[in-house]
Amino acid sequence: MYSYHCLNPISDVGLNKFPEEYVPVSTPEKADALLVRSAVMHDMEFGKKLKAIGRAGAGVNNIPLDRCAEAGIVVFNTPGANANGVKELVIAGMLLASRDIIGGINWVQENEEDGNIAKDAEKAKKAFAGCELEGKKLGVIGLGAIGVLVANAATHLGMDVYGYDPYVSVDSAWRLSRSIHHSKTVDEIYRDCDYITIHVPAMDSTKGMIDQDAISLMKEGAVVLNFARNVLVEEEAMVDALISGKVKHYVTDFPTPEIAGVKGAIVIPHLGASTEESEDNCAKMAVRQVMDYLENGNIHNSVNYPNCDMGIRGDNTRITLLHRNVPNMIGQFTKILAEYNMNIADMTNKSKGKYAYTMIDIDSDVTDRVAEDLENVKEVLRVRVIRNQ
Repeated sequence: MYSYHCLNPISDVGLNKFPEEYVPVSTPEKADALLVRSAVMHDMEFGKKLKAIGRAGAGVNNIPLDRCAEAGIVVFNTPGANANGVKELVIAGMLLASRDIIGGINWVQENEEDGNIAKDAEKAKKAFAGCELEGKKLGVIGLGAIGVLVANAATHLGMDVYGYDPYVSVDSAWRLSRSIHHSKTVDEIYRDCDYITIHVPAMDSTKGMIDQDAISLMKEGAVVLNFARNVLVEEEAMVDALISGKVKHYVTDFPTPEIAGVKGAIVIPHLGASTEESEDNCAKMAVRQVMDYLENGNIHNSVNYPNCDMGIRGDNTRITLLHRNVPNMIGQFTKILAEYNMNIADMTNKSKGKYAYTMIDIDSDVTDRVAEDLENVKEVLRVRVIRNQ
């Protein structure tokens, strides 16, 4: 039996993927796994049972990743599960910025009692006409799951699309339309594009990347869209750019006191991944990943440990070891198993930064004494023995 607890409301479409041997518990201290969306976990005390955290979404800035890693808790996210919902809102954002749809709607509401509104609208509409997207240059910074979808969709709108991502994955490259131009530097995007949309994770290297220097390179009247993370854009510099007219519109999904109400800012209340379909997809993906880890030890889409997959466990007993990424760990593990005359049927080891993960299949049972000896190896953070229940 496994137990789980939801820190936020999680879609029933996902929770229904749990079989009957997975039991919801009322408090996080009793759970083998936690499911979370936006709840802030930095001050949480983690129970000793806790093995995994499934984030139903991509961003994990609400989770203390290093503390979880040190406690042997694997944190998963769900990249790509909400990509279509975000893509559609990015396209909507470009349309809102190119045609003054909001201004036009507001004009109609302000003149709703005008008996000649139809005639007067013909005179007023020139103020809201705007321009078309076809033929305009779009720069996409970050070609992950969302960036690829945005880039491909924009080509169908007739836009001239430029993409920048020095770390683009093979999978993303396969899915990217061949008509998209490859920019060698992000400065090329800033200099050449009429519309710029950013789709990168928030890291030390990306926070504030659209700053005063970046904005100074942009075309006069450029449109910047941010549906990734608020901290990627230096808001003070963006406010100055909007006031001066350097940036015509800043379309953001992240309301803050600094940007809300600024002329030229189109601020959306964080709706990017809030569709019913996105929430369902994120929940299903999070549940699948947590189940595969608890039952088989496999890791997919972890943000603090390496991905590692040895398939379905079968009849073997599987030992999983979360440990720091230092030399001679495998040698120490195999030495202990040899001392107990245990035969290794299969084994794999992967690393990610400071941490590593080892999976070992044994064709016999593993006693508690063996597990204790493995746990006592210096730099080991957690040992699990997965047996037939």
